[in-house]
Amino acid sequence: MIGTAHGESIRSMARRLGRAPSTIMREIAHNGVMRGHVGRYRARYRFGARRAGWDAKSGYSARIAQRRSEQRARRPKTGKLGRCEQLRAEVQALLVNKYSPEQIAGVLTATYPDRPEMQVSHETIYQALYVQGRGELRRELRTCLRTGRALRKPRRRACAGDGRGRIQGMVNISERPAEANDRAVPGHWEGDLIIGKDQASQIGTLVERSTGYVRLLHLPHTRSAEAVAEAMIAAVKDLPATLRRTVTWDQGHEMAHHARISIDTGIEVYFCDPHSPWQRGSNENTNGLLRQYFPKGTDLSVHDAEHLAYVADELNGRPRKRFNWDNPTNRLNKLLSTPTDTTVATKP
Repeated sequence: MIGTAHGESIRSMARRLGRAPSTIMREIAHNGVMRGHVGRYRARYRFGARRAGWDAKSGYSARIAQRRSEQRARRPKTGKLGRCEQLRAEVQALLVNKYSPEQIAGVLTATYPDRPEMQVSHETIYQALYVQGRGELRRELRTCLRTGRALRKPRRRACAGDGRGRIQGMVNISERPAEANDRAVPGHWEGDLIIGKDQASQIGTLVERSTGYVRLLHLPHTRSAEAVAEAMIAAVKDLPATLRRTVTWDQGHEMAHHARISIDTGIEVYFCDPHSPWQRGSNENTNGLLRQYFPKGTDLSVHDAEHLAYVADELNGRPRKRFNWDNPTNRLNKLLSTPTDTTVATKP
C-alpha cells in the first residue's frame, strides 16, 4: 500500500520518491486535504486534535495540488519595493551613489529604526534586480546598480605563472608583524595597481586595513619603480608615524624601490606569495569597488589627481558593514583626533 490514502508514512514516501521527508511534509501540508479542508494535514498532530475530531486520514490529490499550484503562480506578487514608492526612491538614490544592496539595507535600518515599511533586506533588493521578471521595477533598479550587470558573476581563479622575476631584497609576508594579521592595530596598509586599456595607464591604490581608508596614487603614464615610489611617499608623508607601519604589495616590479619607500616614510614593505591575492583581501575588495569609477578596458590616464581625490573621498564616505555602518573617513578621523596624533587632511 502506498500514498497518504493508505496511511504510508512520510519517511517511507520520501525514500520511495528520493526526496527529503521535510519536502514531502511541506507538500502535503500545503496541498493536502483532510475532511474537506485544504492544508490541514498537521492538524491531526496538534495537542487535542483527536478530541476535536481531527483523527481522520489525510488525503492528497495530485490533480488538485497541480491546479492549486497553477492558481498561485498566476496570482500577482507585488514585492515590498513595488508597493512603497518612498522606499523604492531611497533604494534607487543609494544605488546611484554606488552603495551595494547590503550597504543599503544597513543604512535604511539605521535611518528608519521605527519604520519597518522603510526597511528592506539586501536579498529583497537582489531579488528585484536579478530575479523578478523583466518588469519596469527591475529596469529602474538595474540602471542604478553600481556593477551594471544583470547577473551575479562567479570569480575566476588566478592562472599560474606570470614570468615575474624576484625583487631584490624583498621581505615575504610571512615575516610581517603578527599585529598586522588582524585589523586591531592601525597603520598597516595594502597596495596594488589597477591597469587601464592596453596596459598603458594605471592608478595606484592604498588601503589602510583597520579603517578601510583609501588613498589613490596618480600614475597616468608610467608604473616605473621610481614613479610608484615617489607617488607612495607623497601619499603617506602627512600621516603620523602610528599610521605608517607596514604596507603589503604583490611581487610586481613597480615596487623595486621598496627600500627607498621604507627609508623616506618609515613604512616596512612586505610582499605577498605569488598568485595569492587573498593575502591582500582589503585591497582586492577595494579595487573591485574602484572599477565602478574606472571600468576595465578604459584609458586611466584621462583622470587627473583632483578626480582621483574625489573618487577616494566618495569611497571613504560609504558606510561599511564591518564598522556597523560607520565609514572609513570617520574611523580615520577618530584615530587622528587622539592626543598622540597630529591632525592631517583626510583627502588623498
